[in-house]
Amino acid sequence: MRLATERQGEGAKLVLLHGWGMNSSVWAEFAEGLAEAYQVTRIDLPGHGHSPFGDQQKLTAWAAACLDVAPERAVWIGWSLGSMVVLQSALLAPSRVEGVVAMAGMPRFVKALNWQHAMAAETLDQFIQNLRRDHRQALERFLALQMMNSDRATLLLRRLKSLLRERPDPAPEALQSGLELLKSVDLRERLVDLRCPTSWIYGSRDTLAPPRAGSELRRWLPQAAVHIVKGAGHTPFLSHPEETTQLLRRSLESMHG
Repeated sequence: MRLATERQGEGAKLVLLHGWGMNSSVWAEFAEGLAEAYQVTRIDLPGHGHSPFGDQQKLTAWAAACLDVAPERAVWIGWSLGSMVVLQSALLAPSRVEGVVAMAGMPRFVKALNWQHAMAAETLDQFIQNLRRDHRQALERFLALQMMNSDRATLLLRRLKSLLRERPDPAPEALQSGLELLKSVDLRERLVDLRCPTSWIYGSRDTLAPPRAGSELRRWLPQAAVHIVKGAGHTPFLSHPEETTQLLRRSLESMHG
C-alpha cells in the first residue's frame, strides 16, 4: 500500500501532513507559496484523498506509511492530527526528520488531570458516535467546529469544503481510526526523545488545540519555539496565511541553521 503524494518546487525539503477527515488539497495555496523557496511534498494520510486505507489502526502504522513515500530527509509540518503523525515519524526515524513544525498540534488532544488545555473527551466521544450513524454529517460538524471563533469563519468553512471536494471522500474506516487515535494517543512523555528542533504554531482562538498548551509543552521540550497567530482558530494557515507563512519561514530558517 502506497500513499498518494504531490511534489512541487526546488530547494530544502518539506513534508506537509493534513488533519483528520481532510486531504492534502487543503494545503494547495499555502504549499504554492512555500514552493517558491522549498521542495514541498504533500501526502494524503491513509484512507484520505487518493490514498488507500490498509487497515492501519496504530499511529506507528500511519507514520510508517508516510515515511515510505517521504523524502529521505526533510522538515515535517503537520496540522492537527497530522502533527501527531509527524511527531511519531520523528520518533520512528530520527535521522530522516530534520525538524518538526506542528500547526494546531498536540501530543495529546483530549484533557487529562495534568493536561487541561485540550478537548473534552466527551466531545470526541460524541463525534465517534455520530460517525457511526452518519460519517458525512459527522465530518460536516467537525469542519464547523474547526472554524469556530476564527476570523471570517463562514467564508473559511465554505473555502475548506470547496477544497475537500477536489478529492474523494475519506474512507469511513479511516475516519473511525483517526478519531480513535485522537482519543487515545498520548505522546507527551515521548517528546523528550525527539532529536530535532520543534516549532508549534497555534491560533489564539483555537478550542481544539488551545494555545495555552504551548506553555505546557516546555515541561518536555524546554527549547521548543511556540508562536500564536492572533485571531486564528484551528486553521491558521487558511485564515491568516501571510502571518503563518512568516512564522513558518522563521522556524525553517532556524532549523536549517
